[in-house]
Amino acid sequence: MTDASEGPGKETIDAASLVAAAGSVAVLTGAGISTDSGIPDFRGPQGVWTLNPEAERASNIHVYLAEPEVRKANWRVMASGMWDGVEPNVGHRALVDLDRRGGLHTLVTQNVDGLHLMAGTDPERIVEVHGTVRRSMCLECGVQDDIEVVLKRVRSGEEDPRCPRGFCGGLLKRATVSFGQALFEGDLDRSLAAAADADLLLAVGSTLSVGPVNLMVPTAVQAGRAVVVVNGSPTDMDDLADVVVRGSISELLPTILGS
Repeated sequence: MTDASEGPGKETIDAASLVAAAGSVAVLTGAGISTDSGIPDFRGPQGVWTLNPEAERASNIHVYLAEPEVRKANWRVMASGMWDGVEPNVGHRALVDLDRRGGLHTLVTQNVDGLHLMAGTDPERIVEVHGTVRRSMCLECGVQDDIEVVLKRVRSGEEDPRCPRGFCGGLLKRATVSFGQALFEGDLDRSLAAAADADLLLAVGSTLSVGPVNLMVPTAVQAGRAVVVVNGSPTDMDDLADVVVRGSISELLPTILGS
């Protein structure tokens, strides 16, 4: 595997060659691309759920609906400013460069941090397949709003905010897909279509263990497309990739994408 500190290795060079030869690249990103922005992953040694199992419980829609104290604690964490000051890193910006060169087919992200949008990738090319923490949603009527509107209410003392529209009064949560919730309509179809249509699928910072979006990899393989995996540790689908590059994503991705 490539050690980026020693300069581009064979895998990095091979991955860069495949990307350069591709007319269009579909990208799937996971938590690993955002760790250099100061956002921990979920299941790693210092992961959010490893250090705080209650946070994992809050990510289950059935627990969220049934336990008011879980909802209140979740809103308190969100209102504490945990996302303040988080900025895109060079990995996100390398994908913006790919987009501006006309090489990005679709960017599918499992992340809910909104950093690809903040970095400047064309919103029309992004599928936030697990939603975003930057917006709130009503679980009754489905209406979404800027998350800051709700967080201001929480900071003012509202512990378990409800939908303010008309006579709805439904529970609010972040506009993310929790365990037990279906993906937003059309997102999976669009993701799998991109994997089959683009010349190459680039999976970055994902363990490729979470379905159904990880089906992008076998979908690309079945369509005869090249697959490149870039991650800091082994993934569940390394055996399906044409090239696997292991190391720091912020160091590797600009070289692989020719940024």
